[in-house]
Amino acid sequence: MKRRLVLWVPLAVFIIFVTTVAIGLYAPSDRQIRSRMIGKAAPEFTLPAMVPERPGLSHADLARGQPRVVNVFASWCIPCIAEAPQLLELQRKGIPIDAIAIRDRPEDVAAFLAKWGDPYQRIGSDVDSRVQLAFGSSGVPETFIVDGRGVIRYQHIGDIRPETIPEILQAYEAAK
Repeated sequence: MKRRLVLWVPLAVFIIFVTTVAIGLYAPSDRQIRSRMIGKAAPEFTLPAMVPERPGLSHADLARGQPRVVNVFASWCIPCIAEAPQLLELQRKGIPIDAIAIRDRPEDVAAFLAKWGDPYQRIGSDVDSRVQLAFGSSGVPETFIVDGRGVIRYQHIGDIRPETIPEILQAYEAAK
């Protein structure tokens, strides 16, 4: 009898293991992957201009004494379209916004800006996503607030929604 029970132990352990993994995959405790760069200096980088009428973006541009919003976006990104009105609202409130356009073409970005609005002061072209990854960004859109010394203070993953604007404004004020 005791020997029969021992035969069922591996099956019971396997079922417990599979159940634990399934629960963890279905409902992880935190679905957002935060950048490890928050509280650290923005990475050293220099990106060329994405569109001719706008300068590119570099680390030095982020360390000029005033906080900046850095929006990681792409013309092919559907949630980037959804957040465009909120970025324009932040611009109207006097928030300086720069952009990193990833894996994109100048003509596509120009068409995106013409159609959905252009809140950006500078737009850097990150064709291989090198700078995006250095920021700790895991996708598009993502928005960072960098203080006047070039330190990343805040990260917003996903599109900015109307209800998110107060949080962004508060984080911007805290970065001053």
